[in-house]
Parts: sequence; C-alpha cells; structure tokens
Amino acid sequence: MGHVLSAATTEALPPKAKWGVGDIPDLTGKVIIVTGGAAGLGKETSKALLNHNAKVYIAARNEKLARVAIEELKNETDKEAIFLKLDLADLKSVREAAHEFQTKEGELHVLFNNAGVMVPPIEAVTAQGYDLQFGTNVLGMTASLVAPELRQLIPNLIGHFYFTKLLTPQLLAGAKSSPDGKARVVNTSSSAAAMVRSINFETLTDTPARKKRSLWMLYGESKLGSIVLSNELAARYGDQGLVSTSMNPGNLNSELQRHLKGLEGLFVSMFLYPVPKGALTQLYAGTSPEGADFNGKYLIPWARVGKNHPFGQNVAGRRKVWDWLEEQVKKFESSS
Repeated sequence: MGHVLSAATTEALPPKAKWGVGDIPDLTGKVIIVTGGAAGLGKETSKALLNHNAKVYIAARNEKLARVAIEELKNETDKEAIFLKLDLADLKSVREAAHEFQTKEGELHVLFNNAGVMVPPIEAVTAQGYDLQFGTNVLGMTASLVAPELRQLIPNLIGHFYFTKLLTPQLLAGAKSSPDGKARVVNTSSSAAAMVRSINFETLTDTPARKKRSLWMLYGESKLGSIVLSNELAARYGDQGLVSTSMNPGNLNSELQRHLKGLEGLFVSMFLYPVPKGALTQLYAGTSPEGADFNGKYLIPWARVGKNHPFGQNVAGRRKVWDWLEEQVKKFESSS
C-alpha cells in the first residue's frame, strides 16, 4: 500500500519540469524506432526526434493512419519519418517488422516501446487465450484469428518482448558505434503498476482467476510486466552497452482512455495532462546525455528518476517472467 500511495503523490501530481524538448541534443546519425508512433504520445515523441535530426521509424499497425501522421509530421518538422508495419498483437507481424528493419539498417540506437492498450473489456483475449492487455502490452500474440472487433484492443508485453529480442543485435551494434558506447530501450509503463505487487501467471490466460480480476488490476499487471522486462533486459545486456529503462509518461489525455465510459471516464479525465507533456519523460530517458547512466532505472513525470517497483528488483521474479515470455515465443517459432 505504501508503494501505491507514494506513486499516487509523486507520479500523478508532478512538479514543474526542469528538462524540456529544447534540451534534446542533436540526433544526427541516430536511428530510432517508436512503436505506436503514429498517434498520441508516440507521435509527439516522433515529432521531437525529427526536429532534432534523428532518423525515425514509426512502427504502427494501421498503415493508412501512419501515412497521414508521417505527412503531418513532415509539414511540421520538414523531416520525413519512415513507416514500419508492426502489429504487436501478431507475432508473425512482429517478426516481419524486425526483418524489414534489418534489411534497411545495421544499427539501432534507440527503441521506444511505446504502444499499448488500457482496460479493454474483460472478454477481450487473444486467439491463444492470453489476457489481451498482457498479450499486447507485453507478449504480442497472433491476431489473425481474433474477432475484428477485438484486434484493435490487442498491443503491451509479449509483442514488445519479441520485437526487442529480435532487434537486440542491431541495438548492440548501435551501442558500439555510438560515441558514448550506449544504445537505449525505453519501455512505457504506468503508475498503475503500483497497484499490483507481482505478476499472477494464472491471470495471463483465460482462466476463472482472470475473470475475477478487475480490469485495472490486469492493466497494472501488464504495466508491471513492462518494468520487469526492462529491468531484466538491463541486467542481461547492460555490460554490452544497452541501457534499458522503464517510465511512467504521466496521466495523459490520449487514445488510451477510449474504453473508459460514464463516471469512470469523467473521473479519470479530471486528472489528465496534455499529451506533449507526456513525451518529456521518455525523450529524457532516450536522448539526454545523463540518460546513458539510467540503466535499470524507472522514470516518472516530468523527466525525473523515480523509485523502482519492488517486484522489478526481485531477481528471481524477473527471471521467471522472462523465462515465461521466452516459452511463449518459442511456441510460436516452433509452430510457424
């Protein structure tokens, strides 16, 4: 409970930012991917990166909307981002996206694992029966067999895990070529992670335990998963120059709230900030010179280092989650 109260005060009501997009250094020569970069937080992040001369790949599922966003960003920045088709709900698409990138680039300097969904209907599960939020925000499952009305709900952990895993060679190459010897992965989490103490594996698939779990607790688990993934990535590859961070962008008025209705939606809307403010923290982690020393850190609004989740620092717990993610990916690879 203490961790929840701390997050509520330090993350939901942040002080004025001391760092801004104007502090981003020149990013000429940097190759960067932003998942979910066509809208909301991802689009604002892409805009700032383009304005500072980065080569930006916008990884998104909807090509039509992404092309519109790229054109809008070109008009605003005079720089053109590159579209990378990526459906985090479909591991085949994740693999194809990674391969497509690898045919064009030998190095990746920053990966923003930004895309995600929040509190979809409890009935929403992936084709393989995984909880939709965890399957998307963390794992990323095959969506071709999922009902059309559910597909839009699918992207937080397995998809990002697999995408990062496939692109690790390019990230390590990017670290070697960088003046500071670092490449970065920035994983979008949320203050909702503080609502849960650990990840309950019984709620990750369509079980009675999952159906008894509230949508917010399931969302919290998916976002805790992002922290766990980030911290374990930091532990495994930090000595090779990979800087992995997780962060809470803040309570933002974005597309994430599209499933909130009635009084719940009204209440949440009273505590939301403009999307551009939310981009600050992940831009700080991904571009600032001091960010090179943030490996394994958890950042909070606006552009501050915060207190890591206790479970994210539990080595045995982290490894168990990582091993579970590896198992899910191996199942896909062996069947395709």
